[in-house]
Parts: sequence; structure tokens; C-alpha cells
Amino acid sequence: MARRNKAKKREISPDSRYGSVLLMRFINTIMKCGKKSTAEKIIYDALSLAEKKIGEGGLSIFETAVGNVTPSIEVRSRRIGGATYQVPVEVRQDRAVSLALRWIAKATSAARKKSGKTTVDCLQSEILDAYNKRGGAFKMCEEKYKMAEANKAFSHLRF
Repeated sequence: MARRNKAKKREISPDSRYGSVLLMRFINTIMKCGKKSTAEKIIYDALSLAEKKIGEGGLSIFETAVGNVTPSIEVRSRRIGGATYQVPVEVRQDRAVSLALRWIAKATSAARKKSGKTTVDCLQSEILDAYNKRGGAFKMCEEKYKMAEANKAFSHLRF
């Protein structure tokens, strides 16, 4: 751990089309090898397809999807007396959103490898699945919650 100064939180500028910081964070999550314009194109195309399918605004669909996938509780390992316990703890809001964005990206990548569709199609379907509370990312969120519920007995060992 650093002994000097605490690392400063970097400001993320909002994206150009929707003016959303959350969407820019997702663009940065999707981006590979520094190709931000490619990541933007993929996400904007996926959101426009989702808009056509549902009829709502792309940003509102995305924000609802992220909200549905955002975890409220997770388990952390805690070592006490030679035994390691999985202790349920609440998730900070910033970490929760980061996890949600990461899970959507991971589920999109897995679907792309499995089905052979384009990234735009897989991302659009994953966003719509998260919007409708199903799909790979929502499943990851549910697994976190179930794990925390199963280990509720160890909540008194919280940090």
C-alpha cells in the first residue's frame, strides 16, 4: 500500500453524443488497445439498435440496464483464526457501477465468442437483456447476491 498520498480520482469527461459520464466509463471499459473511436462506434450503434427495438431513448435504456445489473452487496474474504470466511459487505456505489459495466462487457464478449455475431449485435442484446433483468450480466449480479445471502451468518465478522 502507498504510504504517501492517496491516489487522486481522475475526472472523466462526458461522451460527445449523449453527454453522459457513465457512458464514457463504459466506452473506456469496452475499449481495447487504445481504440476509443472504435469503442464509441460499437456502443453508439448498439444503443441506436436498442432504441429502434424498444422505442425509448438509448441513454435511458443503458442507465436502466446498468441499474438492474448493479450489485448492492458482495462477499469479501476475511481471515480469522486460521480460517477464511466469506463475509458479506455492502458495495460502494463507484465500485458497484464499475462491476456492472465490467459484467456487461464480459457477458458481451462471452456471447460474441459463443455465437459468432458481431460485437454490436451482442452488446445490443446484452443491454436489452440487462434492461429486462435477464442475461449474462444480470446472472452475475444474482450470483453475487446469492453468495452474500448464503454467508449471511458471517456478517458479524464485518470489517
